[in-house]
Amino acid sequence: MRLPAKEGALKLASKVAIVTGAGRNVGEEVACALVAEGANVALVDNNQERLDRAVEKASKAGSGTARAFMCDVSSSHDVQRMVDEVVKSFGGIHMLVNNVAVTDRGVNVLDLPEDEWDRVLNITLKSLFLCTKYVGRQMVAQNEGGAIVNIGSTSGFHARGNATAYSAAKAAVIHVTRSIALQLGQFNIRVNSVSPNKVGSPVGMDEEPPGRPRKNVLGRGAVPEDIANAVLFLLGEKSSFVTGIDLLVDGGATVAMSMD
Repeated sequence: MRLPAKEGALKLASKVAIVTGAGRNVGEEVACALVAEGANVALVDNNQERLDRAVEKASKAGSGTARAFMCDVSSSHDVQRMVDEVVKSFGGIHMLVNNVAVTDRGVNVLDLPEDEWDRVLNITLKSLFLCTKYVGRQMVAQNEGGAIVNIGSTSGFHARGNATAYSAAKAAVIHVTRSIALQLGQFNIRVNSVSPNKVGSPVGMDEEPPGRPRKNVLGRGAVPEDIANAVLFLLGEKSSFVTGIDLLVDGGATVAMSMD
C-alpha cells in the first residue's frame, strides 16, 4: 500500500522525472507515486500498448502530469532523442529512475547464448549508463542539481543458478551507482540504488505465477508500492544528504538467506 502523501513533504511538485521500464510493475508504480506527489513524469518503455495503459493509470494518480515516450534504452541515439523530447515537453529534467531490466532464465552458463548475454546486459546495464549520461548532462546544464535512483536487486548480492547475465548486471548496477555518485556529487546530483527481492510479477512477465516461493523475515511478498515508497524517499528532499548508497527493500530476504 502506498503511504499517503503529506503535502509538500517530498517537495517534488512540478519537478520533472524520467522513469524507464515504466509500462509495468515497479516502474509503473514509481510513475504513479511521482504523479501523486505532483511531479511531471516521462514514462519510458518500448511497448506502446503497455505504456499507454500505464500513462492512463498514472494520469489518475494525482496532480502531476504523465506522458508516454517510446524508446530503445539500449540505443545511444534513441536515448538522446528521448531526453531531448522530454526536455522539449516539460522544460527540463530533475529526476531519473533507471528501472528497466530483462533477464535470462533457466539456462546454465555453459548453454547461455552470447546474444542473450548481450541482450540482458544492454537493456539492464547499458541503459543505465546511457540514460545517466544524457540526463546527467541535462542536469548539469540546468545547474539545479538532481537525483538519480537505480533499481538493483538482491540477485546482485548472491549466486543465482539460473540467471547468469541478470545477476552480473544487477551486481554492476550497485557498484556503478557508487562510481556515478562520486563523479556527479560536485554538481549536487545525488545517485543511489534500491535493491528489491521478488516484487510483483517476475522480470519479463505480466502476471505473478501462483505459489511463487518467497522467503524473508517479514513473511509476506513485496508489492511494487514498497519499492516506490523507497524510491520517492531517495528522490525527495528528506534524503538531501544521502548519496552513493544501496537501500535493500527486501523484507529481510538477505538476512533470511544467511539463516540457511
